Amino acid sequence: DFSKVCVIDTENHSASLYSHMGEFNVINLTAPYHPEKYIQAMDLCAKSGMEVIVIDNDSHAWSGKAGCLELNEKEAAKMKVPNSFTAWANVTPIYQGYIDAIINSPCHIICTLRSKTEYVMSERNGKQVPQKTGTAPMIRDGFDFEMSVAFDLDQQHKAFCTKDRTRLFQDRE
Repeated sequence: DFSKVCVIDTENHSASLYSHMGEFNVINLTAPYHPEKYIQAMDLCAKSGMEVIVIDNDSHAWSGKAGCLELNEKEAAKMKVPNSFTAWANVTPIYQGYIDAIINSPCHIICTLRSKTEYVMSERNGKQVPQKTGTAPMIRDGFDFEMSVAFDLDQQHKAFCTKDRTRLFQDRE
């Protein structure tokens, strides 16, 4: 029932590209991407009776304008002796509140993340050509630990299950 699905779209209204799938709900988030905006959107979804929330994408809450990395930089800049490590003492509770909102939501939440891109040389038709590879999600380390199921997608759009508490996807091709 797509009427019980909401996409929290931070990708410049790209959820409309999937409108052929059904009539789902959309909340368009724009910069600044402070984690509190995500929390408010998730709360609105829950209060509106949504069953599934797709957050496309979560990376902005980490590395986007007013995301956690920028919040950390601002906290460090306020210090007499700037120290980005110490500044995390003020930003980590914000990030943890965001994670807690995902984990404790009464809705099923699907999070998408951007990945850092790297190029490797591979052989194609007897020639060495650069091939783009996703190397790591753009989010704080350990984000996948909080999720029930995690998938990596390759450049050919194949999904590889990297974590599965449900046992629905483990050991499947």
